[in-house]
Amino acid sequence: MTSTKYNRVAVGGTFDKFHQGHRLLINKAFQVGKEVLIGVTSDEFGGKKGEIEPCKVRMSNLNSLLKERTGYTISRLDDPYGITIYDETVEAIVVSQETEPTAFKINEIRRDKGMKPLDIITISMVLAEDGKPISSTRIRRGEIDPRGTVIKKGE
Repeated sequence: MTSTKYNRVAVGGTFDKFHQGHRLLINKAFQVGKEVLIGVTSDEFGGKKGEIEPCKVRMSNLNSLLKERTGYTISRLDDPYGITIYDETVEAIVVSQETEPTAFKINEIRRDKGMKPLDIITISMVLAEDGKPISSTRIRRGEIDPRGTVIKKGE
C-alpha cells in the first residue's frame, strides 16, 4: 500500500549542517509525492544566513544522502519561491513551521497568476534534547550536534 497522493511535491531549504529536521522534511516529501523537487538555496540567496557551506557542497551532500532513492530532482534556489510560482504541475509543498509563511506567499502569488494554490504540508520542528528546535544555526554555533544532542562546553 502506498501513501503517495501527489505527482509532484516541492521542498526547499538551505540544507546546511544537515540535521534531523531536514531528514524529516525530505522524508515527508518522499512519503507524499511521486516526484520530489528539492530546491537548495544558492550561495547568494542562502548566504544571508551567515557562514554556510557552498551550494555545490550542500547539493552534493543531499545527492549522497538520497542515493537509495529515485524520483527526485535537486536544483538551485535563487529566491524563496523557485519553480513553485510558475510550474502548474507542482501540487504540494512540504515546509517546516519556520518556512510556512513562505508557502502562504507562494500561494498568494499563484492565485494572483490564476494558478491553483499548492496544498501545504507543514511538519513540526524537531526538538533537540534541550527542548529547543534543532537548527543549522545552533549547530554552527556549536550548541548542538545534527542529532540535537547538546554540546557541553568545556568538557
